[in-house]
Amino acid sequence: MNENTLPVAREGLPFIALFAFVTFVFALLEWGFLSFIFLALTLFVVYFFRDPERHCPAEDGAVIAPADGKVVFVDSVLEERFFKEEVMKVSIFMSVFNVHVNRIPCSGKVLDMYYNKGEFLNASLDKASLQNEQAGIYMQTETGQNLLFVQVAGLIARRIISYPKVGDIVKRAHRYGLIRFGSRVDIYLPKGSEVSVSIGDNTVAGETIIGTLK
Repeated sequence: MNENTLPVAREGLPFIALFAFVTFVFALLEWGFLSFIFLALTLFVVYFFRDPERHCPAEDGAVIAPADGKVVFVDSVLEERFFKEEVMKVSIFMSVFNVHVNRIPCSGKVLDMYYNKGEFLNASLDKASLQNEQAGIYMQTETGQNLLFVQVAGLIARRIISYPKVGDIVKRAHRYGLIRFGSRVDIYLPKGSEVSVSIGDNTVAGETIIGTLK
């Protein structure tokens, strides 16, 4: 699964190169103020696309946070696309200061995927799950339960990137995509699962246990 060996996400390299080049040109022209501005922008883009290594816990049945950020929703909801019943939903909001590389919450097989164009509302709002541009992955875990996780674009996010394809075998905590510049990830756990995070908690992708499958 597209594991990265660089300290930044590969998708960020063109942006980093562009800002660095503009900074270099302004420096050659001795335009000090603009050189400083674009140097700061270059450093921010490097910071935004950073991709640190993570250490996944080994607990059986654990569902790992797919995103860095803050938990903004935890409750049971009716999921009509795949589960067609009440399930537990956990939403994690990523600000522009969070790592935006997303990671697989459980090992298993990708059963289905979808992509919907939509609006770009503030991703921290509940209605963003229904109205915003989004990409979902529906999978079956190694122990036979089904799980759905959805990347949701945010207010200024304009690109969702997702690597897996239907039929792929995916591994827990491996990288599977990212969303540029502010967004959220919704995770739908099957009925009977235990949720171990609360609204306001901060999560670390690939490390924080957000729930346990039964």
